[in-house]
Amino acid sequence: MKKVLVKTEYDFPGQERVYHGKVRDVYTLRNGVLVMVATDRISAFDAVLPEGIPYKGQMLNQLAAKFLDATADICPNWKLATPDPMVTVGLQCEGFPVEMIVRGYLCGSAWRAYRNGARAICGVKLPDGMKENQSFPAPVITPTTKAALGAHDEDISKEDILKKGLVSEADYAVIEQYTLDLFRRGTEIAARRGLILVDTKYEFGRRDGNIYLIDEIHTPDSSRYFYREGYGERLANGEPQKQLSKEFVREWLMENGFQGKAGQTAPEMAPAVVESISNRYIELYEQITGEAFVKAADTDDLLARIERNVIHYID
Repeated sequence: MKKVLVKTEYDFPGQERVYHGKVRDVYTLRNGVLVMVATDRISAFDAVLPEGIPYKGQMLNQLAAKFLDATADICPNWKLATPDPMVTVGLQCEGFPVEMIVRGYLCGSAWRAYRNGARAICGVKLPDGMKENQSFPAPVITPTTKAALGAHDEDISKEDILKKGLVSEADYAVIEQYTLDLFRRGTEIAARRGLILVDTKYEFGRRDGNIYLIDEIHTPDSSRYFYREGYGERLANGEPQKQLSKEFVREWLMENGFQGKAGQTAPEMAPAVVESISNRYIELYEQITGEAFVKAADTDDLLARIERNVIHYID
């Protein structure tokens, strides 16, 4: 098994602070620049799982960078450079305290709620009689709050976001339109590769009066994809869709009695499980980009390689 990066503690030149997220470690420099390290940690149900996944950080970082570049004409984004396969350097923004989740299909947590009788999610009314994995008449936005470290994100309606003053009405109109336009572009890119972009999330922030797209975009950590071939037949037969996303990790956890609830402990991840997750992530990268995933060299000491590349860039 290749070495994995699950923890970083750097002290870069000009560093002011560091934030360790569930998957990414974000270093803030004095000049308003962020160094975001995509580790090999994996999370599900808002919990970090006990094992790292080989090459996951590299794959996520490179895929996010490709999509940031491919959507830069829609809205400005925070990315400046990718000095290491596992690192993006970009502009520090003041993030809005909400995540914009957009869904084109009824599945995942939305389906589980619908199956239990819910006919509205985040204030958005849903039609009766829908099947699991069926497409909505039009994409719907179901925001969540951006939870503090250790807390769970919570569903919230547009009306409550505005009522609570989390985002101004003018700013919400902008990020709402950006969300739909980005999802449309992601859908088009996925279709060219024989995939369906099912749902995803976007985060936005402000810098110098402008709104930027921040964090990752269209990765399997933030998105769900179906294979287009056979989608209609599987839907008609009530069969599970062939998909590329992190949902298979969630399903494996649920089968092993874990949903991130109080008192639950994540199951042991055998080497075969870790390897299969790594392979699924690489499969998505290659399918969505149409390019072979090239595993980065010099993985014997990932910490040293990243530090060397980042310092060379910021110097």
